[in-house]
Amino acid sequence: MASAPFELKGKSVYVAGHRGMVGSALVRRLAREDVNLLTVDRREVDLCNQAAVFDWFGKVRPQVVFLAAAKVGGIVANNTLRAEFIYDNIAIAANVIHAAHLNRAEKLMFLGSSCIYPKLAPQPLREDAVLTGPLEPTNEPYAIAKIAGIKMADAYRSQYGSDFISVMPTNLYGPGDNYHPELSHVVAALIRRFHEAKLAGARTVAVWGTGTPRREFLYVDDMADACVHLMKTYSGSELINIGTGEDIAIAEFARVVAEIVGYRGEIRFDTSRPDGTPRKLLDATRLDKLGWRATTSLRDGLKRAYQAYQAAPLLLEGP
Repeated sequence: MASAPFELKGKSVYVAGHRGMVGSALVRRLAREDVNLLTVDRREVDLCNQAAVFDWFGKVRPQVVFLAAAKVGGIVANNTLRAEFIYDNIAIAANVIHAAHLNRAEKLMFLGSSCIYPKLAPQPLREDAVLTGPLEPTNEPYAIAKIAGIKMADAYRSQYGSDFISVMPTNLYGPGDNYHPELSHVVAALIRRFHEAKLAGARTVAVWGTGTPRREFLYVDDMADACVHLMKTYSGSELINIGTGEDIAIAEFARVVAEIVGYRGEIRFDTSRPDGTPRKLLDATRLDKLGWRATTSLRDGLKRAYQAYQAAPLLLEGP
């Protein structure tokens, strides 16, 4: 793996997608760095609009880019908004990466997703498993768009010598998550469901699927810290997984969330809903060798996530 010190101090740093869960965590983390932080609202610059992106980059010329912008959602959103997920995410990646190249950005980090790995790839998922088998059908359009972004960053590194790197975060949760009842990821969905059930005095809560799939969860501020660490220390064409190296069955995870929220009723599993990939655990060996490990425990992270939900639940429901 290529390791090369990169100085962030004094640089203009653009976080694409700064209002999302990932982008806002990066903004919080970068506040501890001596950088000129750049953000731009979607209403001013639609990242799917090539002309708008190129014009903004030409005027601002950021030196460092964290490409965290994406159209994201849980199983239902991925499976129903298939055209939007592939078009929007390919457009965002293509526009921002090419604009960074044209305006000679010193470094760019593309944030992928662990859904890029084949559905039945050996566990834990190693970075070299990409494109070795069929994808999980429910989120294939999103995964293909993310793979395109990874390959694009690598192609610009190969052809132009651009210092563009890609990282693969595992399942994330924390402040700024999307709590939409149908389109959210599993952590946000369970926090909201158990919270509303507690307030309503509901005797049972349904959890989608069988409860048997295993998932790895990473607190989003830990992810942001890993990204800043890698931006400073890593320069190579190989992907870098960002995860904890530990997973948990959804059934057990649901019980932990219920306990933290304070829901005391029965949990039942709705087997008519899809499970998704049977297991998804990232191999974090490369990240570990580069000197970073997660520091937030699952329980501590979930407590913080629930506090954030209680603080502003209605502001975070948009798809």
